[in-house]
Amino acid sequence: MAIYDEIGAYGVSAKGFLAELGALPEGTPVDLRLNSPGGSVFDAVAIHNAIKRHEGTVTVWIDGIAASAASYIAMAGDEIVMPENAFLMIHDPAGLVMGTADDMRAMAEALDKVKGSLVSGYAAKSGRTPEEISTLMAAETWFDAADAVAQGLADRLVEPVRIAATFDIDRFRNAPPALVEAIEAEPEPDNESDGANTEATDDVAYGDQFADAEDDQSDALDTSQPPAETPPPSGTPPGPAAIRAQAIGHARAVVDLCRLAGQPQMAGKFLEQDASLDEVRAALLALRCEAEPEIAPHHPQPGRSSATRPWGEIVARTFKLKG
Repeated sequence: MAIYDEIGAYGVSAKGFLAELGALPEGTPVDLRLNSPGGSVFDAVAIHNAIKRHEGTVTVWIDGIAASAASYIAMAGDEIVMPENAFLMIHDPAGLVMGTADDMRAMAEALDKVKGSLVSGYAAKSGRTPEEISTLMAAETWFDAADAVAQGLADRLVEPVRIAATFDIDRFRNAPPALVEAIEAEPEPDNESDGANTEATDDVAYGDQFADAEDDQSDALDTSQPPAETPPPSGTPPGPAAIRAQAIGHARAVVDLCRLAGQPQMAGKFLEQDASLDEVRAALLALRCEAEPEIAPHHPQPGRSSATRPWGEIVARTFKLKG
């Protein structure tokens, strides 16, 4: 089995992984190849627990990186094997919240509880104290293979392999320079949709996020807004940081449009197709028009009746009200 993607809905989900693992005969030994920057903490916990429940021996091979939530999945293995040039990273969980001071305090308390659960998993595998693990997580600590074995977070070293990862690790504050250089040296993937999907995951399910704020993005449907992928006006080619920002902005806009339209599951499909924002809007409007109208004559609205109001206006109003 392999997890060569981000963890969560836009990569390897717990549901998909559990289905694949459950299809194996009980007691089957499993080699799990892991190369992931992390993602959803809840999906990672579910995958971790499923591996623990499996009757057969599970050997985790960290082929490239096991960062963030992916490192917690690795802890479920009976044996963790790392090539000499592989990396493992642990850090504090992160989340998004919007609301009152009470909402902020509730989020902080929830993050503390989630961290406590993760600390227990790392401590149980490594034999280190919870206090030591907590300090390492707070510092966003990266381990090469030798360090991971020395700290008890891995069991065995093997010969180095060629690192192959298309993940954007710029989001991590302490990524080792050697890993950054190795990934930047990789050729661009042939499948352009893979890159788009990775950026979406970076923005939506990154860094052990487990709570998502419902930002009001009603102005995202304004057709006068320039697309996120519009190049800078100057003739100078955009640098890597600008390209990354444009891709993330486009992914965010696609996800927001799909959420506002009540079709969040469509975001991944649009990103795989590398659809423009205008194409996404048109497709969502077409889907909405195929459905039964939610605003009917027996539910009168202010102003003109819904029976005489143009359907496009009704759709736009429905989107702005988030359904």
